[in-house]
Amino acid sequence: MAPRKPSNALGSLLAEIRACRICEKHIQPRPIIRASSTAKICIIAQAPGIRVHETGLSFNDPSGDRLRDWMGVDRDTFYDESRIAIVGMGFCFPGYDASGGDRPPRRECAPAWHEKLFAVLPPFGLTLLVGSYAQARYIGTGANMTETVRNWRDHIPRVIPLPHPSWRNNSWLKKNPWFGEELLPYLRSRVRRVLASS
Repeated sequence: MAPRKPSNALGSLLAEIRACRICEKHIQPRPIIRASSTAKICIIAQAPGIRVHETGLSFNDPSGDRLRDWMGVDRDTFYDESRIAIVGMGFCFPGYDASGGDRPPRRECAPAWHEKLFAVLPPFGLTLLVGSYAQARYIGTGANMTETVRNWRDHIPRVIPLPHPSWRNNSWLKKNPWFGEELLPYLRSRVRRVLASS
């Protein structure tokens, strides 16, 4: 295995990502990412919403409140970059679709940056794949989101697929009580163990 690049490579790459404008013909770019060379958990999610775009803080919205509850962590822990990295499939708010929901992450983003990024990030004790876009790229089973999350035991202990914590998934959560009864207790326990590891 080739030696990992020094951590200053990560700092340079994060500066490049935050300066990225490859989508500026389509959206107003404001790349948002949280990462460090010491992070133990990586959250790979969809793309920033409008509130995150405006504040510059990942998951700074009700979806973030729900995700933190699922993980069993407080805001201070969640936003401690030395412990938790947050990476989008798109780093910028993609705008709204005709129904008023957020558009999918821009297709240019992950191919342009993810391989370079994960080459300089540390090996994570736990990666959370939040939503179908992250799951399709990093699990690639061809299954839909429900089946991917239902089969979460196939990917543990290092990867856990999760639905997006948006209010739009409230009906999904009601239809799938196993998520709260089986997956969430394991998720909280695993998060605690990984964060406590040396």
